[in-house]
Amino acid sequence: MNYVELYQSGELLQRIREAYRRLETCDLCPHDCGVNRIKGERGLCGAGLKPKIASANVHTGEEPPISGTHGSGTIFLSGCSLKCRFCQNFPISQLGNGEEVSTAALAVRMMKLQHQGVHNINFVTPTHFLPQILAALWLAIPQGFRLPLVWNSSGYERVDALKLLHGVVDIYLPDMKYVNDAVALRLSYIKGYREANLLAVKEMLRQVGHLQTDAKEIAVKGLIIRHLVLPERLSGTRDTLQWISLNCGEETHVSLMSQYFPAHAAHEESGVNRRISLEEYEETVEWLSDANLEHGWVQEHEDP
Repeated sequence: MNYVELYQSGELLQRIREAYRRLETCDLCPHDCGVNRIKGERGLCGAGLKPKIASANVHTGEEPPISGTHGSGTIFLSGCSLKCRFCQNFPISQLGNGEEVSTAALAVRMMKLQHQGVHNINFVTPTHFLPQILAALWLAIPQGFRLPLVWNSSGYERVDALKLLHGVVDIYLPDMKYVNDAVALRLSYIKGYREANLLAVKEMLRQVGHLQTDAKEIAVKGLIIRHLVLPERLSGTRDTLQWISLNCGEETHVSLMSQYFPAHAAHEESGVNRRISLEEYEETVEWLSDANLEHGWVQEHEDP
């Protein structure tokens, strides 16, 4: 594992120090809140100094190379830099359900999941806890931790923050949510999502390349892009798929998701207050083919 080499060279410790320094005027995500999280101040994501965990369990519902046969060691982190009105995990991401723990306790959970035989440790919504994750990894390595790390994020990232993860994260699993920034602002309360997202995905690809699997087709390294199809073409699916094909390559693995339903406050929002139709999803599958993106996954979908 590359992170073992970073640990042995002292580079990992240097990155931890730099990451915690950034918490003094927090700029881990493009919101650049500037709050002093070392002193307990909280920005838009709601995170303080300690990592906050909603759950840490074996999960079998991810993409096949992530879940594999033994499951993914999924650690759901509380809070989020997005405020999606349709978030299916809103009790965790927006209400902040979870338990604040030490980085040592986070390392314990990582080790426990490794002992359970999972294929990887999958950090869900990790952006705002980047320093704490690095610190937990630093504590876990001398205990024998060796699993691949999955960075399962909204894709709303800063490139300079992602560079702290180079050689640490093995598998990037970002969302590409929107093409239209006005839609992103209305539905997720984020500014400049498109530009930040495109730059972040390019950096992720630079670090880990395209998806690589072992003899059992379990992911060991690489990029998988997730795209959730929204009703009424609000997610800009066609443009997103074309961009992936042209800028990341036709060999890119894409998970095209049909599972949208109007959770949280979506019933109050025009356009997203219903599930997508079978016709809408079949249209996006055709766009996937038009973009020559043949690697990845589509979901079964029936009319609601």
